[in-house]
Parts: sequence; structure tokens; C-alpha cells
Amino acid sequence: MRRADRLFQIIQILRRAKRPVTARALSDELEISVRTVYRDIADLMGQRVPISGEAGIGYVLDRHYDMPPLMLTPDELEAAVLGAQWVAQRSDPALARAARDLIAKISAAVPDQLRPFVAEPTVSTPPPQSLPADMLNVAQVREWIRVGRKLRIRYRDERGRASERTIWPLLIGYADAVRLLVAWCELREEFRHFRTDRIVDAAFLDEPHDVRRRTLMARWKQHMKQLRGIDLPE
Repeated sequence: MRRADRLFQIIQILRRAKRPVTARALSDELEISVRTVYRDIADLMGQRVPISGEAGIGYVLDRHYDMPPLMLTPDELEAAVLGAQWVAQRSDPALARAARDLIAKISAAVPDQLRPFVAEPTVSTPPPQSLPADMLNVAQVREWIRVGRKLRIRYRDERGRASERTIWPLLIGYADAVRLLVAWCELREEFRHFRTDRIVDAAFLDEPHDVRRRTLMARWKQHMKQLRGIDLPE
């Protein structure tokens, strides 16, 4: 790895980290010596990159530090294109359109020598399976998740039994064959995962649920950990 690329990768690692990153962790990820990490960190600080910390404790990048937004590696470009292709093929029309626009914007913004990694990536998503038809306006659900408002739904379970629920929508999950709406259910007083193709009707209420999404997400992760032993990433 060229030194310039290595310095860029150190910044990227620090940028994505939520806690101080030790020199040992940096050396392991980049497959270089700890001494080289110390030298590179010193060089970055000398270039006025706002890194704080010290050996043995860890390093932190100032969260306000910004870099040119599309200084991406070929692997990062292909990862972005792969994710955008998946979204374009499997999500609701509004999000699919946004994914196609994202690919076009990336292609227009990157240097000429990197455009083949966007136009002709070495990876691709498999052909999507047909999702069961549903009547839910997923784009509006995403908006209700952002603003923290409730939904009232009529739901039919796998046995055909119908129920009405008031829910606090949290997350839309995409599997290969189904789409799931993660929500807090007032009826059950628990988190529930609703298949969107089984939601017969939905009313978008103006009533807020008054719980911050970050708090609700933390509670759901804890619920999943207790339910299935799944420790979801933060």
C-alpha cells in the first residue's frame, strides 16, 4: 500500500470509529507495524489533521473534520455501487430512484480513472426475487419513521387472523423474499416485525409517539439480544 493511501485509510478508520482507536488496532487492520502507525499519525498531525490522543490510549479524529467527499478507493466505489444496485432492485420506487441517482452522481464526480469501477464493477447483485404485492406506501412509512409518528394498521397473520394495531414504526427491513416493518406495538406492548404484504390497511396518524428514534432503536436492539442472543452493531 502506498504511503498516501495508508494515511487516507488511517483517517477513514478514525472517521468511522465511535471510540478511541489504539495504534495496535490500526496496525492490525492495515497490516503494518505499530511503529509505522506512530510515524503516520505524527505525519498527519503535522499536516494539521485534527487527531487527538496518545500511544496506549487511542486516537480520535475531530468529528468536524472534512475531506473531499469522493476521494474513494476502488473497493469503496464498488461497495457503494453494489449497495445502490441492491436498493434500486428491491426497495420502494422513491428509494430505488434515489439509488439510481446516487450511482449517476458518483460516476459524474469521481476522476476519470475511477469511472470504470462505477460503470463496470467486478461485483453484482443476484437477480431479485419478486416481492409479494402489498398496499403499504413504504415511502410515507419512511417519512413517518423520521418524524416519529404513529401508524394504525389492520394486519392479517400467517393463519389469516385479522387484528388492528397502533404501532410506532422504527425500521424497514428488506429480505430477499419479503419486506418487514419493525415497530413497537401498543396492543402487545412489545416490538413486532410485520410483513408488509400482510398489512391490509394503514392510517398515517398525526400523533407523535414522543420517543426519540435513537432510544427506540436501542430498546429494539436490546430486545433482539434478549430474544435471540443477537448482539446488533451500534
